Amino acid sequence: MPSPLILPLILHAAAPLPQPVPEVDRAASPFDAAFGDFAFAPGVVTAARAQARPVSFAEAFAPFSQVRPVVDAGYLGALSQPEPERQRPGGGEPEEEVQAEPAQPAFEVEPSAPPPVDTQNELEDRRRPGFNSRLPDRIDQTNEGAFRAPPPEAFIEADGIPIPDRWRLLQTLCPPKDQRNNPDAYGIFTSLKYNCTAKTDPYGQNVLKGDRPLPPGKRPGFLKGDDWFFIVNAISDTVFEPRTFPIPVGVQTTQDPDRLDVFGNDFSPVLSQSFIFGAALLKGNTAYKPPTVEYRVTFAYNLNYVDVPERRVLFVEPSKPSHRFDQFLGVQEAFVDYHIGRYDNDRYDFISVRAGIQPFQADFRGFLFNDSQLGIRLFGNRDNNRFQFNLGAFWRLEKDTNSGLNNVTRMPRDDFLFIANAYRQDFLIPALTSQVTLAYNRNREADDIEIDDNGFPVRPALLGSLRGREYDVFYLGYNADGRLGRINVTASAYAALGEDRNSFFTDRPADIEAFFAAAELSYDKDWMRFRLSGLYQSGDSDPYDDKETGFDAVFENPVFAGADTSYWIRQTIPFAGGGRVISVNGRNGILNTLRSSKEQGQSNFNNPGLILLGAGADFDLTPEFRISANANHLWFENTATMEALRNEGTIPKDIGWDLSAAAIWRPHANQNIVFRLSAATLLSGDGFRDLFDNLGNDDKFYSVLANVILTY
Repeated sequence: MPSPLILPLILHAAAPLPQPVPEVDRAASPFDAAFGDFAFAPGVVTAARAQARPVSFAEAFAPFSQVRPVVDAGYLGALSQPEPERQRPGGGEPEEEVQAEPAQPAFEVEPSAPPPVDTQNELEDRRRPGFNSRLPDRIDQTNEGAFRAPPPEAFIEADGIPIPDRWRLLQTLCPPKDQRNNPDAYGIFTSLKYNCTAKTDPYGQNVLKGDRPLPPGKRPGFLKGDDWFFIVNAISDTVFEPRTFPIPVGVQTTQDPDRLDVFGNDFSPVLSQSFIFGAALLKGNTAYKPPTVEYRVTFAYNLNYVDVPERRVLFVEPSKPSHRFDQFLGVQEAFVDYHIGRYDNDRYDFISVRAGIQPFQADFRGFLFNDSQLGIRLFGNRDNNRFQFNLGAFWRLEKDTNSGLNNVTRMPRDDFLFIANAYRQDFLIPALTSQVTLAYNRNREADDIEIDDNGFPVRPALLGSLRGREYDVFYLGYNADGRLGRINVTASAYAALGEDRNSFFTDRPADIEAFFAAAELSYDKDWMRFRLSGLYQSGDSDPYDDKETGFDAVFENPVFAGADTSYWIRQTIPFAGGGRVISVNGRNGILNTLRSSKEQGQSNFNNPGLILLGAGADFDLTPEFRISANANHLWFENTATMEALRNEGTIPKDIGWDLSAAAIWRPHANQNIVFRLSAATLLSGDGFRDLFDNLGNDDKFYSVLANVILTY
């Protein structure tokens, strides 16, 4: 079970670099003569032409040592002549003639003491009433040895700075491999040695990370052009998770023969190790310009071990042990992305089509759909990226039961998702991005019977009449992300409308009318962020009225209210006593849906819903170290469905307090090495204690998550 930091996988490494732009034609000058093929403009450096001979600094600056000051002899002679009479402004007697001081040789005269200030001399920036000083003499100077100013065409406009491609520019700064250990090879620029890194160095520029294109000699012949990049990624994701949750005692047998209780011991450790390998081949050369063609494939290999204190929790057969080791290799990405047509403007607005197994997130926080599935998608942007859109169709793949990875060896499910959304930045409110979503989930699995890898039936869910179901659901949604002044805002609202062809309570068709809303407000103060969270998921108030009002998503994976640090989001609570192999909530999901499985089950709109109110804070103590804390209070929105399934008169709505804290340490202040340690506890309320228990009648449950992520 990979950590939610990794799945869904969007493994895009460093993007390619900019395309060369033709060098500006510069007029010849003494400056060019001195520096050969190097020319400097304000803030711009253009590299030497391909055939230029390297010039040392001594050679480059030699012309400057021959320059001597040149003074016009006519100017010196003029200084020795008496000044003609000059009239006072406005007429009157001519001014008293002032004898000019004799000219002195330029650059060789020792500075003399300034003359004393008298009533006839005017102080700087001051005027004496009734006195007008004479105007300074006109100076005409010709300096034949001076460098002239660059011509206007040498100055580059800001919107198109012509520099060579960056990968070759940096590559030329490194000496040959056999000289890199020689300090003299770098001259005065000793810091350039940090640009000379090995091919496997994840912090340096190399071909494997897509920082430089494939060399011509190593590029396959069918790849035309010199802007093909190859990117490889490797991730190790290690999770150790001791936790407690309500574990039911097996009906046929138990691990403890003397145990007759409904709930037994609640402790269960989990160890999961995932190795993720990805590779991409793309054509394009900058970070801001999307590639014209991209081929990408990503595999994930997961090994997991889990131990529970009771039988028939991990396997349907009571004869099998209460621990399990499993492994699986899944395909998480395998797609082709093709850029349609030419870029529409200099901001690189584009339209692309992507086909294959690809990650997709329907909204900002992953409430409706956040998964990597088989599909085709048309997407792009307009108006300098202020408007974005997606048109997608996804055919859902079967998932491996214990790892949650895609199983491409099985026929895809008869479950389709069609989705269209549009984003607009600064819509109505500056700094706020609005998104409108329309989605249609078409499920035709009424005749399918699906048994998971552990032997438990997951379709149809073992609830009610146990008959197969199919449904058509339309989702109308609005999402916002941005800020209002100093307040950061994230909000989502959905309405689910449609028809369930066979309600498991009545065996009749039922109309679906369900609603969902969530919002998170945060305020930043220096290195601290304070958050308030609220969520509403409508529940079904009457399971027998041919109307299903409990909201459910297609495949949720939310980043909200503490995300997987939260106990309720991280842990699965079995709904023992009212449905076999049914959980109140799903792992890495926040909704209370009474589904058999988020990965393999069907959406269920007969559910109790959820209300959440929470507060949290993030503290960036250093660039490498962050501490987060969250406190959420949870309630069932309506318990009518659970009362019918458990044959209870009333069930309180209070689930309890979910308290959690997490520490994240990034030793190098990047995502290459990440250590995370979190702990959460559920202080159960009246509703949770009414439904669940444990052998020691403890009303506190906990979860500890230790996670190490290594990325190349």
